[in-house]
Amino acid sequence: MRRTVFFLLPILLVFLFVFIAARSVRSEEGYVGSETCKGCHEARYNDFVKAIHGKKAIRYNPANQEGCESCHGPGAEHAEKGGGKGVAIFAFGKKESSSSKDAKCLGCHEDMKGVVNWNMSIHKTAGISCVQCHSIHMAKVEKDLLTEKEPSLCFNCHRNIRAQFNKQSHHPVQEEFVGRQAVRCSSCHNPMGTPNIKAMITADSVNDLCYKCHAEKRGPYAFEHPPVPENCLICHEIHGSNHGKLLVRKVPYLCSSCHSTEGHPTRPYNNLHGFGGPATQAKNRFFARSCLNCHGNIHGSSLSPGFNR
Repeated sequence: MRRTVFFLLPILLVFLFVFIAARSVRSEEGYVGSETCKGCHEARYNDFVKAIHGKKAIRYNPANQEGCESCHGPGAEHAEKGGGKGVAIFAFGKKESSSSKDAKCLGCHEDMKGVVNWNMSIHKTAGISCVQCHSIHMAKVEKDLLTEKEPSLCFNCHRNIRAQFNKQSHHPVQEEFVGRQAVRCSSCHNPMGTPNIKAMITADSVNDLCYKCHAEKRGPYAFEHPPVPENCLICHEIHGSNHGKLLVRKVPYLCSSCHSTEGHPTRPYNNLHGFGGPATQAKNRFFARSCLNCHGNIHGSSLSPGFNR
């Protein structure tokens, strides 16, 4: 027993020396520890220890480094001056630039898969910082630490898109089915940036993005409708439309924008073909499905060059 004690005693003394030396170095660098922060910021501290950043089980987490001071910087001078927002501390407030706030987050998250395109994203160019969408301490939405649930979070800035989603034909972003959202903004967009710099879509092209859900429109078909493989947005609005099927215009006007010089029809439609017009036939060309009454397989057909079936 004595031999074991004499053997372990030097090891314990070494660990104690290293611990005291580390505490001394931390003190010299101005670190005071998260417990000191708790004295004034107890509510924030309690949120932090419950959040993912406060979990010691996760390697390289702030909880395994300097705690609160991993992000806010050394707090000794801040404590000596009696505290106050932004007093000798990095407060993630309006005084700090978006790039300086992002640098704190990217110190740990820069190599994450979804963040690799951040430096060329529109959000970074517009000065949107990480903390405008993500919570450092306790997030309202645990997944991705969002400060608010989608799509409300995105609509805070993209109000024109909110208006489009209120139109009669739209993707079910605001609706919930069995308590879950069928589609989110992040289903199509990566707010951290993608190689598609302007739209930040999570695919190589618009069509590839649409085919993730609408695979039956991909083909291949023996007879292809040229706008379909070129770009879905030639005929469809991406967010919302007052015309059925998210169309950019009502049929037959949409069809007539291309089919106006050959085949049929070769003239614009007017009230002549309305229900109250004097035409004696072909009144169905103006109302309801219009051209689609006959040309039902408008995305492509393997049987009919006129997309009739």
